[in-house]
Amino acid sequence: MPTLSEQRIAALVVPYLGGEAVPDGLWGQLSTYLELLLKWNARTNLTAIREPEEIVKRHFGESLFAGWQLRERLQPEATLLDFGSGAGFPGLPIQLLLPEVRVTLAESQGKKASFLREAVRILGLQTEVWAARVESMRGDRLFDVVTLRAVDKMAEAVSEAKRRVTPGGWLVTLSAEKLPDAECLAMPGAERSWVSLQRR
Repeated sequence: MPTLSEQRIAALVVPYLGGEAVPDGLWGQLSTYLELLLKWNARTNLTAIREPEEIVKRHFGESLFAGWQLRERLQPEATLLDFGSGAGFPGLPIQLLLPEVRVTLAESQGKKASFLREAVRILGLQTEVWAARVESMRGDRLFDVVTLRAVDKMAEAVSEAKRRVTPGGWLVTLSAEKLPDAECLAMPGAERSWVSLQRR
């Protein structure tokens, strides 16, 4: 399947970023990520979305939109846990957008964790891949932000995620449901899709 040019990726993603400046090299990194995702997705089911432009809008764009909301709320070198990362959403695009944030991608499915390790290696990132269930982390390991997007058993995952947020940190969900007692922002161009930011 043909991939997309950096210019096309930029055109698709800019509406999620408010049109402001982005880190140097972001479009090239997203292009590399997309190419790798399409290659792996041809042989193992990482995402049900197969069309490159839809992947860029739905996965990259929505993840970057969540990251954009966090950029003014986090200190340099804040920690972020992407709970049930799957093919890396929203954690990997957030890492590319906010390279100073220390991101951990938690994914217990072996093939998806292998993909995440390969993506981190090829993109030259320091991102940690936790290839196990979040519940198996040390109980005292907390993060400034915990993100969840389209995870199985969302209510149970939110309950566990809350235990992983440092006091004063953020729980962030990307979902068709709004998180109670949270700042809820509608995704650009999507009906009934929200980023909810809840201060803990």
